Amino acid sequence: MSAPVPAAGAAGTAGPPPRAGRGALALYASGSVGMGVWVTVPGLLLLYFLTDVLGVPAFLAGLTLLLPKVVDVVVHPLLGSRSDREARRFGHRRRMMRAGVLLGVAMVALFSVPPALTGVPAALWVGCWFTVGNLLFAGFQVPYLTTPSDLRVGYHERTRVFMFRMVLLTLGLLGAGVAAPAMVAAGGRGDYALMAVVLAAVMGVSAAVALIGVRRLTGACGFRVPDGRAGHAALADLRVAWRDRDYRALVVSYLFTGTTTHLFLAALPYVTAYLFEDTRLTALFMGLFLAPALFASPLWTAWSRRFGKQRGLLLSQGVFAAGSLALLPGTSLGGAAGVAVAGTVVMVMGVAFAGLQLFAFSMVPDAVAAAEAAGSSKAGAYTGVWTATEATGTAIGPYLYSAVLALGGFAAGTAAEPAAQSGTALGALLVGFTVVPAALMAVALWFQRRCALDRAV
Repeated sequence: MSAPVPAAGAAGTAGPPPRAGRGALALYASGSVGMGVWVTVPGLLLLYFLTDVLGVPAFLAGLTLLLPKVVDVVVHPLLGSRSDREARRFGHRRRMMRAGVLLGVAMVALFSVPPALTGVPAALWVGCWFTVGNLLFAGFQVPYLTTPSDLRVGYHERTRVFMFRMVLLTLGLLGAGVAAPAMVAAGGRGDYALMAVVLAAVMGVSAAVALIGVRRLTGACGFRVPDGRAGHAALADLRVAWRDRDYRALVVSYLFTGTTTHLFLAALPYVTAYLFEDTRLTALFMGLFLAPALFASPLWTAWSRRFGKQRGLLLSQGVFAAGSLALLPGTSLGGAAGVAVAGTVVMVMGVAFAGLQLFAFSMVPDAVAAAEAAGSSKAGAYTGVWTATEATGTAIGPYLYSAVLALGGFAAGTAAEPAAQSGTALGALLVGFTVVPAALMAVALWFQRRCALDRAV
């Protein structure tokens, strides 16, 4: 079965749609490096930082990461509508993106907790700065991710745009996922603060380059201005997006997908510290997980041209779910044999992860294009709902894992006074890393099967 190909230009005009140049795509995609840092570092280290460095109980640590995301659920759709208003007024969305240049400040503050703070006061500090960082990130992310929907390009070119973004995003994820745990392997507060300073500089440069890339990309491919009804009322925009049956299925599926992948990230430092008893393995496993995406993204793009995005996304979800269960023997074995088995499985899951990101994100512009064909173009509203869903998944994943740890009786400790864990706690740690993600991804796959976007564009 071949992937659907629109018969006309993306803007509804005769002739083939434009094709983006590699230089403009590379500049645009560079913004994903900083995004990858912000997504990876808090997602990978913040829960562990709270429970094992700052002495915050597991359940409270989960709430510390969850509650700031509640703000995101409200803010992202509002920013989506505001982005549509700015697009109509100025002919671009770059004004809001400038917030991304300041995101590094929040990163530094997040991991630079005053020495006197532990337990509840430390959780309050981290929670407040996490909220600030998420707001700055949202201001950049919503208009940035709306850019592919704004371009007057076709079905396959949208996948190509996201393939470039996925490769650069993977570089950000990979660099941060390997460097950050390596820099904090000693476990001291100062190590976390230094790590944040180094990565904050990368984030600032990435955001500045992305501003240039967005301008060049929209200049080369044209800019689709939202219709006159977009952005006037955020609730009305939300209703339009939610009434879109295929988009709704895609969004709910991605909620469970994002929850699963971020649970995996949050759980990994616990697995290496308590099951393999070597925190240095966190960097190794992150490298094995993310490195395959560098070559997998172009291969998934080729798959999309032949079989379509929907089939690729369903396959990626199935492989990730199966891989989560396959981690059980590796993590149970321990030692060199366990590391080898787990590392192999993690690499396969990394290939699936590349597909999860590429196909899901590239289907959002397809939903916008289908809505435009039906008489409504509200790209910012659709992206606002999407990024709010993504933010919710990034919060629920670590929270679910912290809840599993709390149910198992996991004991919080500090860098100076580590806590011993019971057999029940270690069992909960393992189940939360394997069985729970498999079940969540199975639900994501069920919802994704109800999406028919490939037949609608």
